[in-house]
Amino acid sequence: MAPIKLACLDLAGTTIGDVAMVERAFAEAIATQGIVPGTGAYARAMVHVHRSRGCPKIDVFRGIFPDNEAQAQAANLTFERSYQGAIDRSGLLPVPGTVEALEKLQGSGVKVCLITGFSRSTLDRVLAALSWSDRIDLALSPEDTGGRGRPRPDMVLTALLRLGVEDVREVAVAGDSESDMLCGRRAGASVIAGVLTGSHSRERLVKGGATHVLDSIADFPGLVLGDDLTGHRTPASSVH
Repeated sequence: MAPIKLACLDLAGTTIGDVAMVERAFAEAIATQGIVPGTGAYARAMVHVHRSRGCPKIDVFRGIFPDNEAQAQAANLTFERSYQGAIDRSGLLPVPGTVEALEKLQGSGVKVCLITGFSRSTLDRVLAALSWSDRIDLALSPEDTGGRGRPRPDMVLTALLRLGVEDVREVAVAGDSESDMLCGRRAGASVIAGVLTGSHSRERLVKGGATHVLDSIADFPGLVLGDDLTGHRTPASSVH
């Protein structure tokens, strides 16, 4: 296996523990468009939200309002305001072990890119709240890749190009959703690590193409730095 030179890490549910904040922001956003708790439409919309975790937020709303772009855009704007307001009120906390993981990667010469389904403005708000500028090399939103977010491979490939990594086999991807796994697989990453601190189950992560399933991002440096390349590997027969 080629040595890992680039780690592309998801935000919500992987490196920051804000899954509940994200869910509340989605609920508030769809409520402004008349889909309220206690209705069948609300239940269906939230199932779609859960299934679509990791995808660009505007794409999620387009899935809920497939025939009304204005509604999708309005809901997305409400989501952005709600989530950014929650950050301002409560701040953000890293998943335990995240800061140490970033330091280990950086100390070993592995470049780190954060990738997300948030808009650029929300990503910038998140980065300001975390003060991680000295611990990462790059952060990308779908807006940085022409709107093509996960499960497409564009953000991972853009990170590779911008950070001067020459081979997709030198890339590792970590995330908590099926779309993260699909993104890593389509980009050709040699390590696609699903973490169990966020949205999707082990089964969903393996279905998406996880090569490894970890309890949390705290285990990621040991994996990609060569200490534990087989200990968490998912059975090959389980990867689809």
